[in-house]
Amino acid sequence: MEKLFERHDQYLAEIPTKFVRGVIDEIDWSLRLIAIKGPKGVGKSTLMLQYIKLNFSADDRHVLYCSADTNYFTTHTLVDTADKFCKIGGRYLFIDEIHKYENWSREIKEIYDLHRELHIVISGSSLLQINDGHSDLSRRLTEYQMSGLSFREFMCMMTGVNIEPIELYSLLNSPNLFCQEVKRHFHPLEYFHLYLKEGYYPFYFENKKMYHNVIENVINYIVDNELTMFRGLEVGNSRRIKALLQVLSKMVPYEVDISKLSRTIGIQRPTTLKYLKNLEEAALIRRLFTKIDTITDLQKPDKILIDNSNILYTLSDSNPEIGTVRETFFCNQLCAAGHIVEYGGLKTGDFRIDKEIVIEVGGSDKGLKQIQNEEYGYVAADDIDNAIFRKIPLWAFGFLY
Repeated sequence: MEKLFERHDQYLAEIPTKFVRGVIDEIDWSLRLIAIKGPKGVGKSTLMLQYIKLNFSADDRHVLYCSADTNYFTTHTLVDTADKFCKIGGRYLFIDEIHKYENWSREIKEIYDLHRELHIVISGSSLLQINDGHSDLSRRLTEYQMSGLSFREFMCMMTGVNIEPIELYSLLNSPNLFCQEVKRHFHPLEYFHLYLKEGYYPFYFENKKMYHNVIENVINYIVDNELTMFRGLEVGNSRRIKALLQVLSKMVPYEVDISKLSRTIGIQRPTTLKYLKNLEEAALIRRLFTKIDTITDLQKPDKILIDNSNILYTLSDSNPEIGTVRETFFCNQLCAAGHIVEYGGLKTGDFRIDKEIVIEVGGSDKGLKQIQNEEYGYVAADDIDNAIFRKIPLWAFGFLY
């Protein structure tokens, strides 16, 4: 145990708390079993350590942070570790990278049932399955999904100015009021296109020059390791998955031809649909449907976008098509803020939000024609800094979380 506490102390001493993600206040830390899920690199470890540092004294031995991805757990089990921790008065156990520990769910269930006073927080991949058929934790565990930085959070880290998130409906009702408030502190358009290219993952602030190399490494890790581990992807097929991502990054979003995709990468149509589902679960792409309520497990999506614009830039040999970048940003920010995003169709706006709001995404010259017959229709326009009637700056949708 002493070795674990030494590492715990070292991690806490090094973790900064100048900027803390807003999701820290959305989590109910009083629950007995919490899982924080998200793709590699979005800041799950940082969040856990920041919570400990902000809520416990440095020498408090009632709390322990450890990572399942250490040599310690090659010779020690989670159950034995929890037993020893509880015997010395432990009450809060944080276990990072839980997916790296084989049969983790069985042992977490055993720990939960044996130690009624213990609060457990685990973190893991987006692909982590809480109900694996052997030890269903769904009734015991509360999940939280963590995304990358919003444009608002990126601006807070860049400028030190923390503007509170705005609700979508407040933004739509009073867009100019909000835009004027933001511009009192900084000019969003000065930073917006930088964010689209390289501001989504927090590790941007650690090594800006190598940022896209790190994203490429993250993609490779997810495809080569996590999809193999959690979705049974054969190792030999990882090249085809990466080829599929490359094709998707160059594809015009409204042209979804599954048969053509399948022929391009040399796999069967059902396999392509399965891979698309897996890539979305891994937070690498986003599948959109006209009616999300009626979709089947392997239904053809009506639209496919890369998960975030930073991945889009990483996958592209040259600058990606700006229209695709804008739509990718919009969809990513709305989904991360918890909204239902559906494909709007060719005859209306690009997206339907929460079943009633229609949004067309475009540049500064985008008109209202496509949404003029929609009661709740709006244009999210790039390269403008003020709202004009129902035309709202695209960057403003980056302040929802």
